[in-house]
Amino acid sequence: MLRVLQAIWQADGAFPSGAFAFSYGIEGALALRRDMTLGDFEALVAAMLKQRWASYDRVALLWSYRAGGDLEAIAAVDREVEASTLIETLRTGSRRNGGAYLASHARLGQPLAIALRDDVQAGNSLGHIAVMQGAVWSELGLDEALAQLCSGYTAASGVITAAIRLGAIGALQGQGVLQRCLPLIEQLAAQEVPDDVELSSFVPFLDIAAARHAQADLRLFAN
Repeated sequence: MLRVLQAIWQADGAFPSGAFAFSYGIEGALALRRDMTLGDFEALVAAMLKQRWASYDRVALLWSYRAGGDLEAIAAVDREVEASTLIETLRTGSRRNGGAYLASHARLGQPLAIALRDDVQAGNSLGHIAVMQGAVWSELGLDEALAQLCSGYTAASGVITAAIRLGAIGALQGQGVLQRCLPLIEQLAAQEVPDDVELSSFVPFLDIAAARHAQADLRLFAN
């Protein structure tokens, strides 16, 4: 039961991971589609989960999880994520988010988080959020299933929370979208991830929106 409680703790939006500053491209998407309906938004969240999180963030998370605390192996995953994230704001946002996540765990005394924070500061790693989560959650004792569910939940809730803060949807509407996403997260997390799979992401609308968002004169979120 402790592992389940730790997963709840890590998925809690109150945990200071730095995610509050990032919209995962949603701010730019809403600027492009000002007439986006609740149904459109829910379809976009589902597309992000299926075509980005499941095949990219989740894969990087599991590679890092399976590294067993090996700093060199974790750094290799980090470099792969860096090289394959084409949008600058998404790259820098992921690193900043990962840095905040590591800082919180390091201040809580988690040994691997301290080592990873020092590795990032030394320039040996970059600190991408999915990679750091996989490594630390393995050390915390979450199994692969819980780590994936925790990651999927935080990805969906992060996008939905951003939309609420932007005034695009109401709080209860957001909770309804999140509730309907839960079976999809469970389904995607049940898919096997072989060690030789490649990172894959195809959400062009969100990528274009994030790239345009970087040039916006006024923005609430970093990406």
